[in-house]
Amino acid sequence: MTSNQRIAPNDLYRFGRFALQPATQRLLVDGESVSVGPRAFELLVALVERAGQVVSKLELLDLVWPGLVVEENNLQVQISTLRKILGPNAITTLAGRGYRFTLPIDSADQPQKPLASEETGLTTPEKTPSIAVLPFINLSDDVANEYFADGLSEELINVLSKIRGLRVVSRTSAFSFKGAKVDIQTVARKLNVTAVLEGSVRKAGLRVRINAQLVQVASDSSLWSKSYDRELEDIFAVQDDIARSVVQGLRTTLMGESSDEMGGGELAAELRAAAKGRSKSAEAYRIYLQGAFFMKRYNAEDMTKAIRHFRNALEIDPGFAVAWASLSFCYMHQSANAWAPIAEGAECAWDAARHALETGPEVAESHWARSTVLMYYDWDWQRAEASISQALHFAPDDSTLIVGAVTLMQNLGRLEEADALVQRALVLDPLNVEAHITSGLQLTITGRLMDAQNAYLAALELSPQHVRIHYWLGRLHLLEGRDEEALAEVAREEHETFRLLGFVLAHHARGQARKSKDALQQLILKYAEDAAYQIAQAYAYRGEADSAFEWLERAFGQRDAGVASMKIDVLLHRLHGDPRWHPMLERVRLEG
Repeated sequence: MTSNQRIAPNDLYRFGRFALQPATQRLLVDGESVSVGPRAFELLVALVERAGQVVSKLELLDLVWPGLVVEENNLQVQISTLRKILGPNAITTLAGRGYRFTLPIDSADQPQKPLASEETGLTTPEKTPSIAVLPFINLSDDVANEYFADGLSEELINVLSKIRGLRVVSRTSAFSFKGAKVDIQTVARKLNVTAVLEGSVRKAGLRVRINAQLVQVASDSSLWSKSYDRELEDIFAVQDDIARSVVQGLRTTLMGESSDEMGGGELAAELRAAAKGRSKSAEAYRIYLQGAFFMKRYNAEDMTKAIRHFRNALEIDPGFAVAWASLSFCYMHQSANAWAPIAEGAECAWDAARHALETGPEVAESHWARSTVLMYYDWDWQRAEASISQALHFAPDDSTLIVGAVTLMQNLGRLEEADALVQRALVLDPLNVEAHITSGLQLTITGRLMDAQNAYLAALELSPQHVRIHYWLGRLHLLEGRDEEALAEVAREEHETFRLLGFVLAHHARGQARKSKDALQQLILKYAEDAAYQIAQAYAYRGEADSAFEWLERAFGQRDAGVASMKIDVLLHRLHGDPRWHPMLERVRLEG
C-alpha cells in the first residue's frame, strides 16, 4: 500500500490483540472498545495504512491537522498516547526522519477473532465480565429517601469495583441513566457491559425492603434475583450478600468457574477488603449517604449541607474513614471555589485528611484526600504524587482518582503522562463529566483546540448546570480568535467569579477597554480575598505584567488553589519572558 492509498470504508485492520475499524472510528483490544481521542485515532489510521513505512512528521501533521499550523509537540503527545495503549514498541521513532508502525498486520485470510457485537457493543463471553450497577429506584413514600437508594447503588459499585476479574462501570456513567426510560439492551450497548444489576428500595422508618436482579444481557435472562426485608441495622449484611451473589453469578455464568474454583473464603476476604473504610454504624452510614447526595450537587449551598451531614456521621462513628475523606473534599473545594475563606477551608481539609489516614490507612479515599491538600495548598508535589499513587494502588480503576492524577501531571508539566491517564479515565468512565472537563483542559494545553471544544461540549451535555464549563468554552473561543462567541459563552457562566473573569478577557479581546476594565474592577471589589489568582490571570491576559505579579504575590500569600496550575496556565503565557516568572515558579516548587 502506498502512502496515498486510503482503505475502503468497510476495511478492518488486525494486529495482535488489536482491531482497527476506521469507518466506525473504533479501536478494539481483545474485542472491547478503547476510547481514543480523534487526533490520536487519525494518527493511528495514518500509520497503520502505511505499516512498515517511514512516515515523516510533516506528512503526519498534514494528515492529522489538515490546514492547521500546530507545534510538533502535539504530534509527540499523540504518539505517546498510542504507545500507552499499543505498547512501547508499536511505533518506532526514526530520528530526523519520522515514525514507523511496526506491529505486523494480520493477513485477510487468517482466522479472525470474534469482535464485539455491532448490535450490542458487548464483548465475547470469554472476556472479563463487566457490569453496570444502575441507580436503584426509590419506592419509598417519602421522596426525600432518594439519597438512600442512590447511596446503596454507589456502595455496591464501590465494593464490586475492587473485586478481581470484574470490570465495573463507574458511578458517573451508570447514574447518567437515572430516571431515564431505557431498556437493558440500550444501557449495555452504551456502557459496553455483559451484565446489569438493577433494583429498588423502599425505606420506611427503620425498615428497608430491597429488590435486586442481575441480568445477563446476551440472553436477556436473570442470573440472580432476591428480595430483602430487613431492619436498617442489617443494611451492611444485605449489601455484602448482594455483592457476593453478583460476583458468584458472573463468575459461574460468564467465566465458567465452579463453586470450588471460586473459593468462598477467598471471595469473603475480597469483600471484606473492598468494604474497608465503611462505617460500623448503620445510622452514621445513613447520615453519610445524605451528605454524599448533597456533595455531588457541587454548589456552595449543598456543599455546606454535605459538611454538616458528614460531621454528624462522624460524631456517631469517629472511625468512619470514607466520611473523613469526603469531609476533606468538601472543605478543599469550598476553599478552591471561594465558597469559604481559603486558609480556613484548607486547614480544615488537611485536618480531615489526617483523620482519614489515621482511621483508614488502606482506604483509597484517604490517600486521595491527602494528595488533594498537598497539591492545592502545600504545593508539595513529590508527596502529592506518592499519595495519589497509593490511592490508585488500592483502587486502580477509580476514574475519580485517575482524574486527580491527570491534574497533578498537568500541573507538573508532564503532559504525555497526563494524556495517557485522561484516556484511561474516559475508557473506564465514558460519561464522567470531570473526566471530559479535564480532557478539555489537557487538549487546550497541548493546542488541540477543536478536540478540546468537543470535550467541553460532551461535559456540558452530560451536566448542563455544572459550574465553569461555559467559562472554559469561552476561554477556548478566545484562543481560537472567536471573540464574539467567547463573550456569548462566558455570559452563560453561573459561577460569578469566572463569569466576571470571562468578561474581562472577552471584552479586552474585542477591543472594548472600558468594559474590560469595569468587569475587572467588579472582580476585585467582590472577590479580592477569594480570587487573587483569577485577578492575576486577568491582568496577565491584558498585558499588565506588574499588576499580574502583584496579584500572583497575593494569591501566593493566600495559598490560593489556582497557583498550583500556573506553570501550564495559557492565560499567563505573556509573563513567561519576565525575569520574575521563574523565581515565582521556584517558590511553588514548579521550576524544572
